[in-house]
Amino acid sequence: MKRISTIVMALALVLSLSQCKKNEQNNAEIQGEAVTITLDVSGALSGSATDGSRVVVNPNTGTVNFENNDQIIVASGGKYVGTLTYNGSLFTGAISNATEGYPLQFYFLGNVTPAETLTSGVTQSCSVVISDQTEHLPVISAALSNENYTASMTDYTAHLLNKCALVKFNVTTASEAAICVTGFNNKVTVNFAENTLTNSKEGVGIITLPAGNGEKWAILLPQGALEAGSMGTAYSHDFSYTGTRGAVPVIVENGYLTVGIPVFVATEVHSGGVFTGAINGKFTINSIGDQVYFSQGNLQYQASTNTWKFADNQWDYVGSQNPGYGNPGGTITGSDNSNISSTYSGWIDLFGWGTSGFNHGAISYQPWSTSNDDNEYYAYGDITYNLYDQTGQADWGYNAISNGSNLPNQWRTLTSDEWNYVFNTRSPLSGIRYAKAVVNDVKGVVLLPDDWNPTIYTLNNTNEANVAYTVNEITVIDWSILESSGAVFLPAAGYRFRTSVYYVGSEVHYWSASYVYDDSFVVAYQLSSLYGFNPHMASRKQGNSVRLVRDVE
Repeated sequence: MKRISTIVMALALVLSLSQCKKNEQNNAEIQGEAVTITLDVSGALSGSATDGSRVVVNPNTGTVNFENNDQIIVASGGKYVGTLTYNGSLFTGAISNATEGYPLQFYFLGNVTPAETLTSGVTQSCSVVISDQTEHLPVISAALSNENYTASMTDYTAHLLNKCALVKFNVTTASEAAICVTGFNNKVTVNFAENTLTNSKEGVGIITLPAGNGEKWAILLPQGALEAGSMGTAYSHDFSYTGTRGAVPVIVENGYLTVGIPVFVATEVHSGGVFTGAINGKFTINSIGDQVYFSQGNLQYQASTNTWKFADNQWDYVGSQNPGYGNPGGTITGSDNSNISSTYSGWIDLFGWGTSGFNHGAISYQPWSTSNDDNEYYAYGDITYNLYDQTGQADWGYNAISNGSNLPNQWRTLTSDEWNYVFNTRSPLSGIRYAKAVVNDVKGVVLLPDDWNPTIYTLNNTNEANVAYTVNEITVIDWSILESSGAVFLPAAGYRFRTSVYYVGSEVHYWSASYVYDDSFVVAYQLSSLYGFNPHMASRKQGNSVRLVRDVE
C-alpha cells in the first residue's frame, strides 16, 4: 500500500481558523538561557523538494512537503522547550530548559496554533483541531532526534513519521460552499511527558473539505471504521444543503486511501417553507419585529448513542417515576430523568444550564452533568457569559438535532428578554399570547402565533397566569387543529436537582440563554402561576426543560 511521505506539508490557515495566522503560530514564551539549534529533516525526504517551495499533495504518490516558515514544536524532559522555523532546507530556532542526555522530541502539528499558550519549561501538553482543510492539509507528524541533546551541540537530525492518513473523498453536491463531513477524530492532544499523541473527536467530528464536486483529499486521524452515515452526516458549510457521508474504513497512521469515500450533499435544507423540526407558527421576539419558529417538541438526549432529538409530540416529556415531590409522570416509556448518567440508554430532557456537550469552558458541560456546584456551569468558564457569547457552543442548539435537519448550529435558546416579549409584550392580531391548558392529559401552556385566528378554537382565560391548567382541556384531535395553525405547547415537565426530580406534571420550567447579575445564578424562564410567566432566577445546576427556536429568515 502506498504511504504518505515522511515529510509533511504546511497548513495555511483559512476560514474559521483564519485568526491563527502563521505570524501568530509561535504562541510561546521562552524562559531561561536559550540555545539556537538546527534540525535537518532532509534525510527523511522521499522525492520531495528541498528548496522551500510548496508541493501540493500528489494523489499518485501521497507525497507532501514543507514550505518556508513552517514550524515544529520541541519538547524535552516532558515539557515544551521551544519552536523551530523552516528556512527552506533546515528548521532553526531557540530552545531552553532542555534535558541533556536524552533525545529531543519534535512535533509538526500542521501549523495549527495550539489552544494552549506554550511556555518553555512549563507547558506539559497541547492540542490542535484540524477541522478546516479547505485550502491546505494539516498533516501531523512527530519524531525523536537521532542524537541525544547536549548544550554544546547545535545540529540535530530526525526522521519525521506521519501520525495521520491521506484519504480521498468523492463529492457530489448542489452547493457552491465548502463541504462538511462528520464523525471523525479531528483533535490531537500531545502529551510531552509521555511523548504520545491522542486523537479525539471535537464536537460532532467535523472535517471541512474544499467546495465543489469531484475528488477532495483530506488528512484524517487514526480511528475505527464508520458505517455509512444518515442524512446530515454531510452538509454544506453555509447550511443550505444536507446529505450523507459514505462508509469509512479503519484509518491508520501513514495510511493512503485512494478509493474515494462517497459524499452526497444535494438536499435543500430550507427554501421558503418551514424548517425541518419546526412548528409553522411565527412568534415576534422583540420590538424590532424579529420572529422565530419553535421546535416541534422539548429537547431530549440519549447518552448511550450521543443523540439529540426533539420530542415526537409537543406534549411529550420524560419526567420521573420517583419524583421528590408530586406524582410520578412522563409520556416516554422506559425513560426517567432520575437515571441520568453518561451511559444511560433512556432519554433525558431536564438539563443543567449550558450542558450542550461541547467543552466550551465550563467544568460541567455534559448533558448528564449532575454536579451540585453552580460554579461548574459557567458558560465558557466565566460567570458573566451568556450561552450565545463566544463560540455559541454552550447553547444546546449548536448540536446537530437528529430530527431537526441534523445539522450543527441551526437552533438556539431564547434569551430572557425574548421569552418575556413572547409572553408579555408582543401584540398578536388576536390579542392572545398564551393560555394554560391540559393537552392530551398533560398540563402546560399553549403559545399562540402572531397571526392566530381565535375562530379556529376558543380558549378560556387567555393571557392569565393565575388560573388552573384545567380551564382549557384539549383533546388530541382538537390539538391537531391548533398545532397545524402554529400553536406551541410547553408541557409541565418539572425540574431536577442532581438525580431527584420535582413537581413532575405540575410546574413548567424552561431555560433561557441569559445569565443574571454577577452571582451564581442565571435567568431561567420559569413558567408557573407563582411567578406569573416572568423571568425568574434559577440555580445553574438545576435541570430544566429546553425548547429551542430558529430565526425566521
